[in-house]
Amino acid sequence: MQERQLFEYAVVRVVPHVEREEFLNVGVVLLCSGQKFLRARFDWNESRLSGFCQKTDFSELKGYGDSFAKICKGGKDAGPIGQLGITERFRWLTAARSTVLQTSKVHPGLCVNAEETLDRLFEELVKLPEA
Repeated sequence: MQERQLFEYAVVRVVPHVEREEFLNVGVVLLCSGQKFLRARFDWNESRLSGFCQKTDFSELKGYGDSFAKICKGGKDAGPIGQLGITERFRWLTAARSTVLQTSKVHPGLCVNAEETLDRLFEELVKLPEA
């Protein structure tokens, strides 16, 4: 049996009107330092987002998501934040902010496979259940 390792995750939310504090879950970001894993997964369901906020700029949101994913990957293409270590990048991504794209509090857990854990959390916390 493989050893379970600590992971941390946060739900990524669209908050179209920050002052109202209403949000819609659109993604998950997961860090497992032991597996050198930092990734985010998004679902940009335009009909769902439009129902939540009629003035949604989908290209702008997707651009934020692309930047988020680049920072997870790291490297020169991700700007100065992308040059930081994996844990520092996760902390920067999950820091409290008052923008249209925010994250929940960080939650810990144990996993064997970080990719499978990200998939499971994404299905549970972001995707709508099938009718």
